[in-house]
Amino acid sequence: MALTSSFFDEGTLIGVLTTQPLDRVLDYRAPEGGCHLGAFVEVPLGPRKVLGLVWGPGRGDYDLSKIRSVIRVLDAAPMREELMSFLTRAGDYTLTPMPAMLRLATRAPGLGDPPSMRKIYSLGDGIPDRMTDARTRVLDVLRDMGGLSLTLKELAEAAGVTTSVVKGLVKQGAVREEDSPRDMPFPTLDPDYAGKALTEDQTVAAATLRASVATRSYGTTLLKGVTGSGKTEVYLEAVAECLAQGRQALVLLPEIALTAEFLTRVDERFGAKPAEWHSGVTMTERRRVWKMTAQGGAQLVVGARSALFLPFRDLGLIVVDEEHDTSYKQEDGVLYNARDMAVLRASICGAQVILASATPSLESWANADAGKYQRLELTSRFGAAVMPEMRAIDMRNEQLPGSSWISPTLQRAVQQRLDNKEQALLFINRRGYAPVTICRACGHQIGCDHCDARMVEHRFLKRLVCHQCGETKPMPTTCPSCEAEDKLAAVGPGVERLAEEAQALFPEARLAVLSSDMFGSARALKAEIETIASGGADLIIGTQLVAKGHNFPLLTLVGVIDADLGLQGSDLRAAERTFQLMRQVAGRAGRADKPGQALMQTYQPEHPVIRAILSGDEQDFWTAEAGERRSAGVPPYGRLAGIILSSTDVQEVFDLGNALARNDGPLRRVGAQVFGPAPAPIARVRGRHRVRLLVKAPKGTALQPALAEWVKPFRLKGELRMAIDIDPQSFY
Repeated sequence: MALTSSFFDEGTLIGVLTTQPLDRVLDYRAPEGGCHLGAFVEVPLGPRKVLGLVWGPGRGDYDLSKIRSVIRVLDAAPMREELMSFLTRAGDYTLTPMPAMLRLATRAPGLGDPPSMRKIYSLGDGIPDRMTDARTRVLDVLRDMGGLSLTLKELAEAAGVTTSVVKGLVKQGAVREEDSPRDMPFPTLDPDYAGKALTEDQTVAAATLRASVATRSYGTTLLKGVTGSGKTEVYLEAVAECLAQGRQALVLLPEIALTAEFLTRVDERFGAKPAEWHSGVTMTERRRVWKMTAQGGAQLVVGARSALFLPFRDLGLIVVDEEHDTSYKQEDGVLYNARDMAVLRASICGAQVILASATPSLESWANADAGKYQRLELTSRFGAAVMPEMRAIDMRNEQLPGSSWISPTLQRAVQQRLDNKEQALLFINRRGYAPVTICRACGHQIGCDHCDARMVEHRFLKRLVCHQCGETKPMPTTCPSCEAEDKLAAVGPGVERLAEEAQALFPEARLAVLSSDMFGSARALKAEIETIASGGADLIIGTQLVAKGHNFPLLTLVGVIDADLGLQGSDLRAAERTFQLMRQVAGRAGRADKPGQALMQTYQPEHPVIRAILSGDEQDFWTAEAGERRSAGVPPYGRLAGIILSSTDVQEVFDLGNALARNDGPLRRVGAQVFGPAPAPIARVRGRHRVRLLVKAPKGTALQPALAEWVKPFRLKGELRMAIDIDPQSFY
């Protein structure tokens, strides 16, 4: 992006990038008083007023007599050149139009509103004269917010009460009402507040990271440590160094449910809580975080992947925790990987990146191996904790009824833990009650009306749910195909069915089920995790959600119901993901002073992935996996791009796919190959037929310009849609 001037006088021709889906920067005249490069402005577009950003000088290739003026400059800090450059380069890499990139960077309401006062509500000192359910809910919400204040509307909605209930508590002194500016700086974090005593290898790693941050230059470090080794404490020391330098830090977490425990740890280390940015944060708080990152009033932001696009004033450190996690890949809208974009942004603004994981992605492993990333390893667990013993249960030798899933060997191990007043976890990576509902009379499997996917029975909801589009319908009593009564049978296990079996086997145990679709809000999920961690359950039944960094001190046994599940299918990362998931799940056991054990039920104990998990010989696994990927020429030793075409008309999609495959000259010129078109594994989602093409190219190929040239001649009309996924993580 060539920048020629940083200030434009009144009447000067300027280029404004809007958030509207247009294919170019629009010309306007600078308003009265002029405007800076990067200023947020309101401009007329047809009959509407829209948000825009001063992107540079105008092009002047439009009738000058028809060019209108900017309406006003918004009261927001101008976007820095560093962020403008990041949006441009990220857009070029992902082949995303710039208006869509700008939308990612402006995801907060009322950015240009002038400063104003508002009433906010927090926990008071008074005690109500009488308690009701509604009053209890209000006070519980305020306690859960950890001292944060809410507006009247937000508090009433969060508690599910009318505003009069809140006002009644204000009169009683139980809730405090105050006038507050809408956008206040966050409490100051003290880098010298209360560092924890570190082990020897933690101390060495922390010192190395601190020294890297002190250089005030770009670099990426892979921080690898076994689960429970204290990676968080180590990278918080890097955050401390960044704060001491007067720069800002960003910590990305893969799961909202992890934020509560992490915020507590930040509070203990720095004496105050940081800013939060994720889907569970109120719109008022989002606006405050956006404004304060730009003004320097937020030293540390903890957030989801979209926090990468916040307008930091001086970003010095980005931590990507659990960097291997697939949720860092945005799978709709702008298709980007937050791990890779973190490295890009840091390289532009001279910041350090820490990629933390017990089971790094092969991409990061290969970059560290090639010397692009620094590598730090924590080899022992913190304190008295030791890594769990890992063992396979060979299901071929177990006597198990056809409708049961917990083997006798695993049953005995669970019972032993329950007798010892310890916690056990049974893990299965399937949501719902059963993945397939089949008619025993005609063999019909109940599918979604809008997708080519089987509907999953959710017995707790008494409904069938499509995990592709979210469509639900009541559980039928007769077969939709042959109308036979009482012949529908649930096939295969889901987390709810496993819970039902566990309740029957262990009737005295207090059961907790952890699955992402069973909690209506992030707050409810956080509360359940805290209850389990404090001993509020004896037996946990969980899906992939439990693998993500939670700390359950009383947990000493993990039983994996179907360790073979992820080894099926054609996903090139199937082995890697199974390895990571099993190691992460097993790492939940034995995190305190009691030794842990992980038992994996498998029909393939001799499979190389299962053997690598049990032996703990990670280097052997990664070396073998790298060898296979290298010989196949696939990431990280080659380049891939997925082209997903969709329409309500199946013929239209295949016609476009075939035309693309025939006219692949621009790709062949750079040595790339096109595979397809072929129906996507789930060929219809939400009534739209989906066809995929896969482009494969040697490592180092300038793939994006070739892709752009390839698709440019094809005009998409009507219902036809095309998405280009650079470095695809999912092949569905």
